[in-house]
Amino acid sequence: MIQSGSCLCGGVQYEVAGDLSDVYNCHCSMCRKLHAAAFRTCAKVRVDDWRTVKGQELLKTYESSPGEFKVFCANCGSSIHTKFDSKPEVYALPLGTLDTDPGVRADRHVFVGCKALFGDN
Repeated sequence: MIQSGSCLCGGVQYEVAGDLSDVYNCHCSMCRKLHAAAFRTCAKVRVDDWRTVKGQELLKTYESSPGEFKVFCANCGSSIHTKFDSKPEVYALPLGTLDTDPGVRADRHVFVGCKALFGDN
């Protein structure tokens, strides 16, 4: 099954032809800030299974830590994927940009020591 996704403004559209694997919720401060949320749900996808359908020219990259690059839409700021020097064959895909049901759910939480606390948590 092909998954499709896009950024908030619709300027970037992508497809993933392969499996989504290693699905997790990340509570680290970088993911919370990048996504303006309590955590980020993401999955690993093979680079060979990725295709940018529209908006390649809008993709900008930010090196958030050595060898880790956040790729986002220059128009709206939506996080599209993360690429890694240490694992060039894999992207981390934030599932919030998918327009289709991924058919997978997170099976673990990481960096829970950094978890955002709201209200009576």
